[in-house]
Amino acid sequence: MSESTHDGTVTLSVAVSPDEGLAAQQLAAKYGLTVSGARPSLVEYVRQLWDRRHFILAFSRAKLTAQYSQAKLGQLWQVATPLLNAAVYFFIFGVILNASRGMSKDVYIPFLVTGVFVFTFTQSSVMAGVRAISGNLGLVRALHFPRASLPISFALQQLQQLLFSMIVLFAVAIGFGSFPDLSWLLIVPVLGLQFLFNTGLALIMARAGAKTPDLAQLMPFIMRTWMYASGVMFSIPIMLADKPQWVATVLQWNPATIYMDLMRFSLIEDYGAENLPDHVWAAAGGWAALCALGGFVYFWKAEERYGRG
Repeated sequence: MSESTHDGTVTLSVAVSPDEGLAAQQLAAKYGLTVSGARPSLVEYVRQLWDRRHFILAFSRAKLTAQYSQAKLGQLWQVATPLLNAAVYFFIFGVILNASRGMSKDVYIPFLVTGVFVFTFTQSSVMAGVRAISGNLGLVRALHFPRASLPISFALQQLQQLLFSMIVLFAVAIGFGSFPDLSWLLIVPVLGLQFLFNTGLALIMARAGAKTPDLAQLMPFIMRTWMYASGVMFSIPIMLADKPQWVATVLQWNPATIYMDLMRFSLIEDYGAENLPDHVWAAAGGWAALCALGGFVYFWKAEERYGRG
């Protein structure tokens, strides 16, 4: 702006900005600006995830369809892979090493197949979770969405894959004399609890894998060790009968063992409650709640760092 002086000359003066003297945080608050990619509150984060539930479901279905798209047998590999694993384990552990001791063949074969299918559900969820962020950096950097959508989608993909495989699992159980009864209804809560547990693990591993991509190379060895310690191929109480009781107790309270044994109890007629640890349902619910809630909060705390190198 300009103004005249007493001698007729014109001087220029600059208007003082109303924002002068305000700190950056004050300016942002004044004009309603927020940090791009900032972590929302936990409640808001849950709301954003719910708003994207259709994307999560569609993404998991697309991944499931594309998984075997290049194979001639296509989706049949969803069932064939765990069945072939079960056949190998039966030959090695059931025939050569006699890991079926204490169980008839009519019990051991569905026992083994159930263990392989159920543990594969957890194993695949963990392995997919490790690569959920690091393997999808293009998507993470290109679009703004709650990053937890990715590990949750991968856990949901593995659940859908297991549901396809359950048809074969039912056929194996029936073929060896375990016919449908009311106990089969327990399969639903078992799968629900295991899905929550797997989702929590996938979230934990997604954050860890985003920071340390080399973790994906280490996890197969960790998962293989976990599998051998979980009683997939043998009954823990029978195999460890000559060992200190605390060893069997610790292994039976392993969450993978708990979900496998609950599925076996639900599905196999002659696999009774005496094979389960005390308070097994409380343990299954506790592991699911602890891992799902803890994993979700743990993942959310690093939300603003994903994809930023």
